[in-house]
Amino acid sequence: MLEAKVIEKIEEIKEEYEGIIEEMAKPEVASDAVKIGQLSKRLSQLEEIVSRYERYKKNLEEEEDMKKLLSDPDLHPLAEEEIERLRIEREKLERELLELVFPPDPYADRTAIIEIRAATGGEEAALFAADLVRMYLRYAERHGYKAEIIHANTTGLGGYKEAIITVEGKGAYSRLKYESGVHRVQRIPETESGGRIHTSTATVAVLPEPEEVEVEIKEEDLEIETFRSSGPGGQHMQKNETAVRIRHIPTGIVVMCQDQRSQLQNKERALRTLRAHLFELERKKQEEELATQRRAQIGTGARSEKIRTYNFLQNRVTDHRIGLTIHRLDDVLDGDLDEIIEALALNEKANAKKITQS
Repeated sequence: MLEAKVIEKIEEIKEEYEGIIEEMAKPEVASDAVKIGQLSKRLSQLEEIVSRYERYKKNLEEEEDMKKLLSDPDLHPLAEEEIERLRIEREKLERELLELVFPPDPYADRTAIIEIRAATGGEEAALFAADLVRMYLRYAERHGYKAEIIHANTTGLGGYKEAIITVEGKGAYSRLKYESGVHRVQRIPETESGGRIHTSTATVAVLPEPEEVEVEIKEEDLEIETFRSSGPGGQHMQKNETAVRIRHIPTGIVVMCQDQRSQLQNKERALRTLRAHLFELERKKQEEELATQRRAQIGTGARSEKIRTYNFLQNRVTDHRIGLTIHRLDDVLDGDLDEIIEALALNEKANAKKITQS
């Protein structure tokens, strides 16, 4: 039998399903192609749950009817056989409903947009950020993903104050989402003459890239500035204002791109990043309303969380969320993240299972 909390959740979904049908019948909605597209997609997702739930309830009713026939000696064998058939069907429906109500990440196969920023530690933090950039590029290469740096703000010693990478491929976001948080490094910097160990940090944010129909960006909500790009990338870029900075007025989000050759290309890349940020804001809002499923995964994903430590002297990488320590630091920084990511994914599934049983 499905738990009361699961039934309550399904009833909420059924209510949403019926609400969407009413919404789509409104003339002003029916004439809006984008809105209808969004609602139709959502309706299709919910319909699978609602149809199975209706069959599940019918199954329970039929079982009750069969139980009444058990007292009849002539019908008892047939009733028992039917009850067994209904039990098998019901268990299958329960598994399917749990999978649909608590699905794998719906954004699993989206392109991952990874933002890496140097935090505490000055130049050493920037060099560590560069190590992380290389780590994710090598990880993408190992898995046959298409990866690209779409924005970078470099330092004189080859570090990154900030960098934005896109990683495209089946399952890219579902695997890389665990990287969100604060990454800490403990090592003796090359610039340190006294041989002291320094602790520096870099933040990583991983966002799923939305489809354009999912996020509407109004031109009047944008404040766009152009300026000359800086850093490596071709001296011809210094002559024209090809770099673009966009501020989204309602949210205050600022994005920037300067690595492309034309202002138009930089604007398109910046809007791509902005769209991902706005999508993430809406996604978090929805998740906060539902609350429990996200908390069961990997915490809030806030940048203030220290999720992992890279200790060079001990050749050690420790993921603090699950208490996993491995002594293959060089391999990890060369993109061999599978052991860590798979352990985090297993932990997520275990916690999600606890929710359905609580």
